[in-house]
Formats: sequence, C-alpha cells, structure tokens
Amino acid sequence: MIRSDQAYRRGAAELAAVRREGRLLYWAVAVFSFFVNLLMLTGPLYMLNVYDRVLGSRSLETLIALSVLVAFLYGMMGILDFVRGRVMGRLGARFQARLDRRVFAASLMAQTLNRVPQEARTGLRDLEAVQRLITSPALMAVFDVPFIPLFFAGIFVFHMDLGLLALAGGAVLIVVALANQMTTKKPLEAANAASFQSEALGAQIRGESEMVHALGMRGAAFDRWQIARGASLDASIGAADSAGTFTAMTRTFRLFLQSAMLGLGALLVLQGEMTAGAMIAGSILMGRALAPIEMIVGQWAVFQKGREGWARLSLLLGSVPEEEARTALPAPRAILSAESVTVVPPGEQQASLRLISFDVKPGQAVGVIGTSGAGKSTLARALTGVWRPAGGKIRLDGAALDQYDADTLGKHIGYLPQRVQLFDGTIKENIARMSMTPDDDAVVRAAQKAAAHDMILRLPDGYDTRVTANGGRLSGGQIQRVGLARAMYGDPVVLVLDEPNSNLDNDGSMALNNAIRVAKSEGKAVFIMAHRPAAIQECDLLLVIEGGALRAFGPKDEVMRKVLSNAQTLSNAPTQLAGVQ
Repeated sequence: MIRSDQAYRRGAAELAAVRREGRLLYWAVAVFSFFVNLLMLTGPLYMLNVYDRVLGSRSLETLIALSVLVAFLYGMMGILDFVRGRVMGRLGARFQARLDRRVFAASLMAQTLNRVPQEARTGLRDLEAVQRLITSPALMAVFDVPFIPLFFAGIFVFHMDLGLLALAGGAVLIVVALANQMTTKKPLEAANAASFQSEALGAQIRGESEMVHALGMRGAAFDRWQIARGASLDASIGAADSAGTFTAMTRTFRLFLQSAMLGLGALLVLQGEMTAGAMIAGSILMGRALAPIEMIVGQWAVFQKGREGWARLSLLLGSVPEEEARTALPAPRAILSAESVTVVPPGEQQASLRLISFDVKPGQAVGVIGTSGAGKSTLARALTGVWRPAGGKIRLDGAALDQYDADTLGKHIGYLPQRVQLFDGTIKENIARMSMTPDDDAVVRAAQKAAAHDMILRLPDGYDTRVTANGGRLSGGQIQRVGLARAMYGDPVVLVLDEPNSNLDNDGSMALNNAIRVAKSEGKAVFIMAHRPAAIQECDLLLVIEGGALRAFGPKDEVMRKVLSNAQTLSNAPTQLAGVQ
C-alpha cells in the first residue's frame, strides 16, 4: 500500500515536471510583466509633469509632446499586457492538453484500485481547476507582486510621510489577504464537496430516469436531490459570503487609503513640503501598488480551487503511476490459467475471491456457477484485468495479464458485463468499442456471430441507428445482443460473459448457445457466469464458487454429479442424525 504522503510527493513531482515544460513561456510572461509594471509609471509621471511643469509654464507644446509620448507608452503597455494574457492562456491550455490523457487514464484506473482515496478520483475536474487558475487574472497578479516595492519606493521619493502611510495600508491589506486565506479555506472546501455530491446524485438520477419514472420515484428522487442541492447552495453561499466580506473590505479600504493619501498630500502641499503633481502621482502609485493584492483577495476562490485541484491531482497521479511501455507480445492462444488468485474489490478490505486456481484450454467453455454474491462477477472482472488480483496470477498463454497493455489486453479478451452499458453513438460505433475508425466488416462479423445482425437490420437506420447511454429505444435483450457483439469485435481469443442470457428470450438463448459453439469451434476459450441452466448448456467444464472459494472444478457432468450428491447428503444429514439418536 502506497502511503498518501509518498503518493502526493510522486504526483507533485510529475505535475511540476509538466509545468516546467513551459518554463520559457513563464519567463517570457515575467519579462512582459517587468515592462508592463515599468510602463505603469507613465500615469504618475505624466500627472507630475502636467501639474508641475505644464500648468506652471502654460506651454501648449510641452503638453502636446507629453500627451503623444504617454499615448505611445500606454499603447505599448496595452500590447504587452494583452500578449502576456494570451501566453498565460496558452500555458493553461498546454498544461491541460499535456495531462488530459494521463489524468483520464489514471481516473479510470483509480476506480479499480484500493489505494486511491475517494476524494482524489475527480481528476478531470481538478485538472480544469488548475487550468483555470493558470489562465486567471489572479495568477498574472502574482507576477505583478514583486514590483510592489518599486511603487512604494516611488512614493517614498515624493515624501516620507506618504510612503509610510502607503506602507501601513499595504500591511493592512496583506493581513486581510492572510485572514481571507485562513477564514475561507474550510467553507470553500465544504462548498466544493457539497457541489460534487449534488452533481453526482443528479447525474445518477438522470441516468436512471426510466426507472425513476416507472416506479413513481420522481418526487422522492427530487426530495433527495433537493436536500443535496440545498446543502450545496448553503455551503456555496457561506463561502461566497465569507469571500465577499474580505473582497468588500479590501476594496473599501483601498479607496479610503487613496483618499487618505490625497488628504495627506494636500496637507503637505499646503505646508510647502511637496508639489501638487507629486500629491496626485503618489495617490496613483499607491493605487497601482495595491492593485495586485486586491486582485488576489478578490480571486481567492480561484486560487483555492486551483490549489485543492493540484493537491488531489498529485495524490491521484502518485497513487496511479503512469504505465510503462510493455514489450509487444505475440497474439496469445486461448490458454487461460489462474494460480491461487485472491481478489479484494476496490474500496473493501475483505477478499471476495480466495485462492482460485484452474486451467482452461482452447476450444473449452467454462460455466461458472454459485449463489448470488459468491464471487462470479468478481472473477469475471479479474479475468478481464479490470480488477487486479491482490495475490496470485492470472495468465494468458503463459503471460500474466499485467504484462499486457490495457488496450491490447482488451483486444484479446472480449467482455460482456452483467449490466450492459451502451454509449451515445451509433450501434456500429458501440460494437466497434467507440473506435474513431471502425472496421465495418469486423462490425458485421461480430454482430453475425452474436446473432444480432438480423435484429440490427430491422432497426430504422440499421447499424447507423443512434442509441443513448441507456439504450434508447432498444429492449434489454437487444442491448444484451449488441453488448455480446461488442465483446466479439476484433476476434478476441477469450470471451468472458457475465449472465449473458439474463435479458434474452428463448430465441435469444438459442442464438447465444450457437455463438458459444462457434467460438469453441474457432479455438476460443469461453467463460460464462450464470444462474440459469440454459446458459451453461454448451459448457464443457464447470467451476463452482461458494463464499468466494473454489468448491469444484472439472468436466460439467462430473461436477454436477458431485455437487448434487453433496447437496443430497447435506439434506439427508439431519434425518440420519435423528436415526442415530
């Protein structure tokens, strides 16, 4: 088990390495920021010269020359500010694009691993939060913070008292910013968590809309969603109120401070200690010096979400290391073996399969039977590599499943889950496993093997009929046939079918048995997790699981006699004991 702090450091190092890829652009932004902040002195210097020179000399030529120069400098400042904003936008997009595939894969893998904390499994949302932080004006304000002393120094040049007032005001704003950070951290975290729970519940209800409607659950579902939504709104309002309080305080105090600067400057002008131009310029400089702090306080929610996203991404990527490139193995034969396999489902501490061992050869079909909760579906997930064994090995043609890349392994093992889920797209795209370049011939062959070809042709647009995530107009049996065709797409050498006839009628069951016969004749290995006897009609071997342990494995007829004999012995045991007594 990887400790959280170790995982965090590994992930943070990976994120930092990706961020360093754009370090030249960050340096470019820093250079642009230097010149932007230098050009910020244009306004105060212009005011200083207008009040102290132009008004005193009444020189129109000097005013025109100064105004033209100022217009040029402001134009250059606007261009540089625009350019650095575009660079930061592209840095954020580049950071996200660079990590999209990595985070997407890690988020999928995290759902099957015990070592990934639940809060770290929202990878794509966290990546977007970091991207928004990079592109936000608040981060550009961070580039402006190092130049704050420059503006304070300019104020001190005008007069010591003005500088001290500005420095005291800046210290107050910094204290407000720190208080904002400490006060709003927990409310923001609570708001984000409540929002996530509300969205997750809403998505779940929408995904099961047919069941909700059919069972008259709309009112109850809405009530529960409204509770989650209300908690999210309350938390969001609380966080917004807290952040808004500090934002208002910061803005109000800054405006008051500018007026105080003007008042103190006016007093110093009346006392003959400084000029009117210096008074105006000092007020402008102070406003510019405090602007980055005000921006950071106002955008603190973006900072907080970005920091939390960075922390969770670090934990996610550190817990799910990037898969190393594996040596490409030749196409395997349908020889599948389990060696003392123990499986612990994600999020649980207790194994649901313990010390399972068997060997299956090409052309053999294995029926896996047992009571509900015995571990049949767990075995199906382990055979497909979805859940990795906590102990033991599952081997395909001698190679452990973890020696195959996940996408490569998926081409060799076809999987029909107990609950078939389609994706938004056409039937062809679903059978082709959502490939961007589906092979039409392979799609039709898979559908024919699954006895789904004729059924698909009767649909309005045939293979181009669009379906939704819940199947749309397709019945449960039709969805299951499409799922079976998807499992057979690409000619896999092993088929793992979990309750494949649960939604099939008699014709569908016969078509399924025919598909199993065809797969066996082609030298494939087939595993069928079943409750209904019709599903194991074509099976050669039978594997019985009881309480997560292997109870029996061998030829179907032999195992059936053994299981029935044991069952009969157990049922007669009370009578025999009674006779003895």
